[in-house]
Amino acid sequence: MTQRLTALPPLAALNAPSLTWNDAAPHSDTFDDVYFSREDGRAETEHVFLAANHLPERFADWQHTRAFVIGETGFGTGLNMLCAWACFEQLAPSTARLHLISTEKYPLDRVSLARALSAWPSLARYAQVLCRQWPDAVSGIHRLHLSEQVTLDLHFGDTTERLNLLDGWVDAWFLDGFAPSKNPDMWQPELFEAMAARSRPNATFATFTCAGIVKRGLKAAGFEWQKVPGFGRKREMLAGQIQTPPADTRRRATPWFTPPAASKANHVAVIGAGIAGSSVAAALAKRGIQVTVIEREAIGAGGSGNRQGALYVKLAAETNHQSRFYLAGLLYSQRWLNQVSSTTPLWQPCGVVQLALNGKEAGRQQRFMARHPLPAAVVSAQERTLSGLAGVPIDADHGLFYPQAGWVKPKLLCERLLRHAQIALHQGEVARLRRVGSVWHLDLADGDTITADQVIIANATLANHFAQTAQLPLQQVRGQVSQVKLPEGVATPQRVVCAGGYVSPPLDGVMTFGASFIPNNTTTDVTTEDHQRNIDELRQTLPRWVAALEAAGCVLDANALEGRAAVRAASPDKSPYAGPVPNAEAWQRDYDALRKDASLVPATQGEHYPGLWISSAHGSRGLASAPLCAEVIASRICDDPLPLELPLVDHLHPGRRVISTLIRTQ
Repeated sequence: MTQRLTALPPLAALNAPSLTWNDAAPHSDTFDDVYFSREDGRAETEHVFLAANHLPERFADWQHTRAFVIGETGFGTGLNMLCAWACFEQLAPSTARLHLISTEKYPLDRVSLARALSAWPSLARYAQVLCRQWPDAVSGIHRLHLSEQVTLDLHFGDTTERLNLLDGWVDAWFLDGFAPSKNPDMWQPELFEAMAARSRPNATFATFTCAGIVKRGLKAAGFEWQKVPGFGRKREMLAGQIQTPPADTRRRATPWFTPPAASKANHVAVIGAGIAGSSVAAALAKRGIQVTVIEREAIGAGGSGNRQGALYVKLAAETNHQSRFYLAGLLYSQRWLNQVSSTTPLWQPCGVVQLALNGKEAGRQQRFMARHPLPAAVVSAQERTLSGLAGVPIDADHGLFYPQAGWVKPKLLCERLLRHAQIALHQGEVARLRRVGSVWHLDLADGDTITADQVIIANATLANHFAQTAQLPLQQVRGQVSQVKLPEGVATPQRVVCAGGYVSPPLDGVMTFGASFIPNNTTTDVTTEDHQRNIDELRQTLPRWVAALEAAGCVLDANALEGRAAVRAASPDKSPYAGPVPNAEAWQRDYDALRKDASLVPATQGEHYPGLWISSAHGSRGLASAPLCAEVIASRICDDPLPLELPLVDHLHPGRRVISTLIRTQ
């Protein structure tokens, strides 16, 4: 079987299905087929997919530390997934985890989804959780945390395409979708090959159909099938398994990105208690892992220590992997923050207005919108309506509005994330990392040593100060925010407004704006020079509003402003490092042929330091990048499916810099 790595499809909104309703039962006009049985949809799901995959017994007996993974070809109304969740919750041990993966090319909107699921009052609690997190119809992967033990990854797009991009493995398949006679384009040999390639050994499948094209496709892909009793008026259906799936060869052209095998992770040490460290600690703790976070100063002491931080992204006019990652990160952070701050608000999803202050930037924004037809609920172009949107006078004629962005209380967020029974905080500075047998020793500057099965380096600009990470380039960038108390009665921004810098809606009457951007500067003293830079940027961004502020008695004096400065870490290509730490010396030896010819790719897999990971180089966009990077790392450590497509996972791999350096020296 020949496996190929599918190229990422265009980034765009997906079409909603055309539906005809019979009470709460939707009928697809496009495929002239029903979404679930009119007789008893839940009973059909439990017979066809749960029972035929032996899920009740498998759930009850599940003792692995990794999640049990179900893959589904066609989410539809979500009935199958909710039934699996309910069954798992009822039967599985309290320590077990369930990971659901489902593809969908024509996602229902939230209102239609809720209407369809209203047919099952017994699933109302599950349906409410799903509908509350339901994402906009943007192609890609959308990770939803349905509960502490259950995760759902929605892969929006063509099913075969999505499975070819999946970085993960499946234990049981729900081979669903509209009937082969109604939707023949899906039921093709490529679909069954993709299923086989993403299966774990002895993975099972079940499907309602006995069509010949399905039986032949399954057999050719390596599945064994048998006819079993069907449901209701359907006399027979298919069920079976694949004993030995084909090897994953998609990284044949980039063998250095082959991930290390999963290993023991009962106790993980995280170095750094900023947004990168606290989010990855929380992601691991949620999976039942004991975590020790080592911080040399205080929680959120670096760039994560500001009173307010902007959650926003700036996407490239041309689609690239970096933009795809940051958009996925923005959408994930929005859902994640809503859950994290459910008791005490830690953020305000007020939206972000991104201004075009000149013709060049306006043209770039117009090209971006023309090439990325995304839903208005994600981003929209705005012209001459910006003042009403922002709540203050705007002179720019063009801008973009991101309604799901906003501002965060980063220090409080870090404190909340680390408040978990599985997380211990240790004050100290890690001076050296040593691997002794299968255990990492973290030698502290005060002479103490902490041991752990695995280690995650997440201490920003200091992340490459260890021998194992010394060859990962990091740029240090100083940033200072300024703060001013606003006079009463003056109009204030209702959204985050950004151009060269940003200004946030006031918090307790104090407005935060900035931040300065000074590469290769490691000082953290608050300076009048940076205050003046921020004032100048604010005047350029919102000149009429600044004039109104000053007329109301607000004094923007660089010598009188409060503020805070910190040093951020960035990579040369401005994408974060998130993944296993490569043994750079081994890579330079094993891939030395790339210096002569980039096409001379050895078959050698990349050597990594066992159990050593990094989450760094988040720059000024850490609120949009760090939480999703935390899921990438935690998923890999725990042998769970990843929340990004395989090419985007590799885009974040820190070893990319080692390879690019080798190629550049040709």
